[in-house]
Amino acid sequence: MNTDTLVSTFERVFGEGGDIQTFFAPGRINLIGEHTDYNGGYVFPASISFGTYAVARRREDNAIRFYSMNFEDLGVITSSLDDLSYQKLDNWANYPKGMIDAFNTHDYTVDSGFDVLYFGNIPNGAGLSSSASIELATGVLLETLFNLKIDRVEMVKLGQYVENTYIGVNSGIMDQFAIGMGKDKHAILLDCNTLQYEYAPVELGDYVIMIMNTNKRRELADSKYNERRSECESALADLQTELDIQSLGDLSVDAFDQHRYLISDETKQKRARHAVYENARTKVAFKKLHEKDLVAFGKLLNDSHASLRDDYEVTGLELDTLQEAAVKQPGVLGARMTGAGFGGCAIALVEKAQVDTFKRNVEGIYTDKIGYAPTFYEATIGDGAKAL
Repeated sequence: MNTDTLVSTFERVFGEGGDIQTFFAPGRINLIGEHTDYNGGYVFPASISFGTYAVARRREDNAIRFYSMNFEDLGVITSSLDDLSYQKLDNWANYPKGMIDAFNTHDYTVDSGFDVLYFGNIPNGAGLSSSASIELATGVLLETLFNLKIDRVEMVKLGQYVENTYIGVNSGIMDQFAIGMGKDKHAILLDCNTLQYEYAPVELGDYVIMIMNTNKRRELADSKYNERRSECESALADLQTELDIQSLGDLSVDAFDQHRYLISDETKQKRARHAVYENARTKVAFKKLHEKDLVAFGKLLNDSHASLRDDYEVTGLELDTLQEAAVKQPGVLGARMTGAGFGGCAIALVEKAQVDTFKRNVEGIYTDKIGYAPTFYEATIGDGAKAL
């Protein structure tokens, strides 16, 4: 989206004049390390070129006026610094409201109102983290507009705080971290326990990361997500009867295999096995990408998908169909679902020369089986949230 178009739309909605500033926060993909973040393990995300733009201008009073080009039918949503409580009627605007509230309650003072326009080009329901993108776009906007000194990791934590306490979604920190700390042409290996992180250059040579959107809305994701979390917490409690661990991420594969008998229930054993094995895979994947061993990296993607399908059971027909179709195509090194599951997206590592054939074949197989087409996007890895 051209920023001139955004500014002219802003002026049409809110009037001309004043110091108008523009911001951007990306969406994210997770290369590998799925459902490990809330289990105290490693994740390996990257920020992508799709994301959320915000255009803002300070006001003299306490009014805050929100407008989204993605929800034009909702018009301008008005709030105030005097009451930033969650309101169901405020719909999508609760995400930026939550950030303003979090800034104020954590001593980063937002001392006047402002007008803000948002535009997001993250495909709706794709699971590429549009909510964290809105939160971090708002974070950099507040930081700049009100001359606040805020450490970026601190801002990332505020985004997660909003998601958990204001919106009420019990999510891990990966989305906000990837979006806030993203770096052009790099992925981030993040230890979700300690927030220690390192960057790995994503140099794919003759290959690209293809995002494949199932175009299935993720209705189940939230309830199943909370169910998986509690199954893992229960498995951890069983293991803690004999092991001195704080999270499933503390366990090596060998230690888990030796002690899994402590987990009373077979289903919970499978859930914990995914968390432990996926964590180990993620660390190996980081190493393989550093070594530019794309064949080994691709195999790890396939192994990750199999574990999410068989042990964690969060894939579903649409994601499995996409993944199975993808790995059969020429020039594909590996594929897996990415995100919470039950719809959303998968990613594949595809040879550039084969991209057109890949899209055509996968679309045909998927449409025949599912009844509607998937959508494909090439993932360009870009910077994290920033003022433009």
